[in-house]
Amino acid sequence: MQTKTQYKALVLTFFNRLNDIRFVGQLLFVIIVLLVSWSGVKSIQTNYGLQKQITGLKQQNEIQQLQNDNLQLQNQYYNTNQYLELSARQNFGLAVSGEKEIIVPQQVALAHTIDLPNTNSQTQTTSSKSTMQNNIDSWINFFLHRPNTGN
Repeated sequence: MQTKTQYKALVLTFFNRLNDIRFVGQLLFVIIVLLVSWSGVKSIQTNYGLQKQITGLKQQNEIQQLQNDNLQLQNQYYNTNQYLELSARQNFGLAVSGEKEIIVPQQVALAHTIDLPNTNSQTQTTSSKSTMQNNIDSWINFFLHRPNTGN
Protein backbone atom coordinates (compact mmCIF):
# COMPACT_ATOMS: atom_id res chain seq x y z
CA MET A 1 0.00 0.00 0.00
CA GLN A 2 2.91 2.28 0.70
CA THR A 3 4.16 2.03 -2.90
CA LYS A 4 0.75 3.11 -4.12
CA THR A 5 0.95 6.30 -2.08
CA GLN A 6 4.51 6.90 -3.27
CA TYR A 7 3.33 6.50 -6.85
CA LYS A 8 0.48 8.95 -6.28
CA ALA A 9 2.88 11.45 -4.77
CA LEU A 10 5.24 11.10 -7.72
CA VAL A 11 2.41 11.66 -10.22
CA LEU A 12 1.18 14.67 -8.30
CA THR A 13 4.64 16.27 -8.25
CA PHE A 14 4.93 15.71 -12.02
CA PHE A 15 1.54 17.36 -12.64
CA ASN A 16 2.48 20.19 -10.30
CA ARG A 17 5.63 20.73 -12.36
CA LEU A 18 3.44 21.12 -15.47
CA ASN A 19 2.19 24.37 -13.96
CA ASP A 20 5.75 25.77 -14.17
CA ILE A 21 6.24 27.44 -17.58
CA ARG A 22 10.01 26.75 -17.60
CA PHE A 23 9.46 22.98 -17.21
CA VAL A 24 6.82 22.94 -19.95
CA GLY A 25 9.17 24.92 -22.22
CA GLN A 26 11.99 22.47 -21.62
CA LEU A 27 9.65 19.55 -22.24
CA LEU A 28 8.45 21.04 -25.54
CA PHE A 29 12.05 21.78 -26.55
CA VAL A 30 13.07 18.15 -25.93
CA ILE A 31 10.07 16.90 -27.92
CA ILE A 32 10.87 19.21 -30.86
CA VAL A 33 14.55 18.16 -30.79
CA LEU A 34 13.54 14.48 -30.85
CA LEU A 35 11.13 15.04 -33.76
CA VAL A 36 13.73 16.97 -35.77
CA SER A 37 16.35 14.28 -35.04
CA TRP A 38 13.95 11.52 -36.08
CA SER A 39 13.13 13.37 -39.29
CA GLY A 40 16.83 13.84 -40.01
CA VAL A 41 17.59 10.17 -39.44
CA LYS A 42 14.74 9.11 -41.72
CA SER A 43 15.91 11.43 -44.50
CA ILE A 44 19.49 10.17 -44.15
CA GLN A 45 18.24 6.59 -44.36
CA THR A 46 16.14 7.39 -47.44
CA ASN A 47 19.09 9.15 -49.11
CA TYR A 48 21.35 6.18 -48.38
CA GLY A 49 18.86 3.77 -49.98
CA LEU A 50 18.48 6.00 -53.02
CA GLN A 51 22.26 6.36 -53.33
CA LYS A 52 22.62 2.55 -53.29
CA GLN A 53 20.05 2.30 -56.08
CA ILE A 54 21.82 4.99 -58.11
CA THR A 55 25.17 3.22 -57.70
CA GLY A 56 23.65 -0.11 -58.75
CA LEU A 57 22.04 1.41 -61.81
CA LYS A 58 25.28 3.18 -62.78
CA GLN A 59 27.15 -0.12 -62.55
CA GLN A 60 24.53 -1.84 -64.70
CA ASN A 61 24.80 1.02 -67.18
CA GLU A 62 28.59 0.66 -67.33
CA ILE A 63 28.29 -3.11 -67.82
CA GLN A 64 25.79 -2.59 -70.63
CA GLN A 65 28.07 0.01 -72.21
CA LEU A 66 31.01 -2.42 -72.08
CA GLN A 67 28.88 -5.15 -73.65
CA ASN A 68 27.82 -2.74 -76.40
CA ASP A 69 31.46 -1.78 -77.03
CA ASN A 70 32.39 -5.47 -77.16
CA LEU A 71 29.66 -6.19 -79.69
CA GLN A 72 30.75 -3.20 -81.76
CA LEU A 73 34.33 -4.51 -81.80
CA GLN A 74 33.07 -7.96 -82.82
CA ASN A 75 31.09 -6.43 -85.66
CA GLN A 76 34.17 -4.52 -86.80
CA TYR A 77 36.18 -7.78 -86.72
CA TYR A 78 33.52 -9.59 -88.74
CA ASN A 79 33.87 -6.94 -91.45
CA THR A 80 37.66 -7.33 -91.77
CA ASN A 81 39.31 -9.20 -94.62
CA GLN A 82 41.12 -11.41 -92.10
CA TYR A 83 37.84 -12.79 -90.74
CA LEU A 84 36.35 -13.20 -94.21
CA GLU A 85 39.40 -15.18 -95.33
CA LEU A 86 39.37 -17.36 -92.22
CA SER A 87 35.65 -18.00 -92.57
CA ALA A 88 36.04 -18.91 -96.23
CA ARG A 89 38.77 -21.40 -95.32
CA GLN A 90 36.83 -23.03 -92.49
CA ASN A 91 33.34 -23.10 -93.93
CA PHE A 92 33.87 -23.46 -97.67
CA GLY A 93 37.33 -25.03 -97.92
CA LEU A 94 38.56 -22.15 -100.06
CA ALA A 95 42.17 -21.05 -100.20
CA VAL A 96 44.12 -18.07 -101.44
CA SER A 97 45.46 -18.41 -104.98
CA GLY A 98 48.84 -20.09 -104.99
CA GLU A 99 48.19 -22.20 -101.89
CA LYS A 100 47.98 -25.95 -102.07
CA GLU A 101 45.71 -27.98 -99.85
CA ILE A 102 46.91 -31.35 -98.65
CA ILE A 103 44.25 -33.81 -97.58
CA VAL A 104 45.53 -36.41 -95.15
CA PRO A 105 43.47 -39.58 -94.67
CA GLN A 106 42.16 -40.06 -91.14
CA GLN A 107 43.98 -43.39 -90.67
CA VAL A 108 47.34 -41.81 -91.48
CA ALA A 109 46.72 -38.84 -89.17
CA LEU A 110 45.66 -41.09 -86.28
CA ALA A 111 48.67 -43.34 -86.74
CA HIS A 112 50.98 -40.48 -85.74
CA THR A 113 49.12 -39.38 -82.61
CA ILE A 114 49.94 -40.09 -78.97
CA ASP A 115 47.37 -41.59 -76.63
CA LEU A 116 46.82 -39.33 -73.64
CA PRO A 117 46.21 -40.88 -70.23
CA ASN A 118 42.58 -40.92 -69.14
CA THR A 119 42.24 -38.41 -66.28
CA ASN A 120 38.81 -39.70 -65.25
CA SER A 121 40.20 -43.06 -64.05
CA GLN A 122 42.80 -41.27 -61.89
CA THR A 123 40.24 -39.07 -60.20
CA GLN A 124 37.98 -42.03 -59.50
CA THR A 125 40.70 -43.91 -57.63
CA THR A 126 41.80 -40.90 -55.60
CA SER A 127 38.23 -40.00 -54.68
CA SER A 128 37.53 -43.45 -53.23
CA LYS A 129 38.02 -41.91 -49.76
CA SER A 130 35.74 -39.10 -48.93
CA THR A 131 37.15 -35.65 -48.33
CA MET A 132 35.91 -35.87 -44.76
CA GLN A 133 37.94 -39.05 -44.15
CA ASN A 134 41.01 -37.46 -45.76
CA ASN A 135 40.62 -34.45 -43.48
CA ILE A 136 40.30 -36.63 -40.37
CA ASP A 137 43.34 -38.70 -41.39
CA SER A 138 45.38 -35.53 -41.93
CA TRP A 139 44.50 -34.21 -38.47
CA ILE A 140 45.33 -37.53 -36.81
CA ASN A 141 48.68 -37.58 -38.60
CA PHE A 142 49.30 -33.99 -37.49
CA PHE A 143 48.56 -34.65 -33.82
CA LEU A 144 50.54 -37.90 -33.77
CA HIS A 145 53.50 -36.24 -35.53
CA ARG A 146 53.39 -38.67 -38.44
CA PRO A 147 54.25 -37.57 -41.97
CA ASN A 148 51.19 -36.90 -44.09
CA THR A 149 50.85 -39.53 -46.81
CA GLY A 150 48.78 -37.19 -49.01
CA ASN A 151 45.64 -39.35 -48.97
